[in-house]
Amino acid sequence: MSSRTFNAYGVWAIYRFEMARFGRTLLQSVLTPVITTSLYFVVFGAAIGARMEEIGGVPYGAFIVPGLIMLTLFTESIFNASFGIYFPKFTGTIYELLSAPVSPLETVLGYVGAATTKSAILGLIILATSALFVPIRILHPVWMAAFLLLTAASFSLFGFIIGIWAKNFEQLQLIPMLVVTPLTFLGGAFYSIAVLPPAWQTVSLFNPVVYLISGFRWSFYGSSDVGVVPSLAFTLGFLLICLLLVGWIFKTGYRLKN
Repeated sequence: MSSRTFNAYGVWAIYRFEMARFGRTLLQSVLTPVITTSLYFVVFGAAIGARMEEIGGVPYGAFIVPGLIMLTLFTESIFNASFGIYFPKFTGTIYELLSAPVSPLETVLGYVGAATTKSAILGLIILATSALFVPIRILHPVWMAAFLLLTAASFSLFGFIIGIWAKNFEQLQLIPMLVVTPLTFLGGAFYSIAVLPPAWQTVSLFNPVVYLISGFRWSFYGSSDVGVVPSLAFTLGFLLICLLLVGWIFKTGYRLKN
């Protein structure tokens, strides 16, 4: 008996369905990050940035751009992926998906692939919006694209896990609001941890978001709080952990079959 072939049509069907949902709210999905980014530049870039010195030779307005993009990637990747898989659980259509000739790998590729695509698009929109306010240079564009996609994929997987774990809409927002967002603001998104007292610099190194933002910022300006190798290693490690968790979920049926 021949082994089962890869169901590319099933992956494409899930991916297309999720992207269609993004298309139905395209104006809201695009307008919200543009307005939010503009407000950040008005408050941080103009009001505060004008009173701050350059950080590592980079004007403050330009310095916060990678942090703004990462903040959006974190929140949008988690939201898109978690809602994408939670809604079928909520409506009961998850059983149709589980009984369909679509493997766990194909299911994850469809949902996470769509969430990654949407987050990457929004990240590029924020980059383009930022360029209207401050001059931006990208010293390592290939590394920038790699960190962008790896981060979007990692947090989309993380959001997929949250969507399966959550029992209600309140739990769906619990980890992003109470864990991810505070870690992002404390992870050097809008400042360099080098300006902190030595003790707090050490504490900041235990914040995983520091490594993600530092690696992404390095791809822009060639300097960061943490070396690019540790940043890349942590990003890949987080991706691997999420893959292992998703594999365990489908193997055990955790909160999928009950």
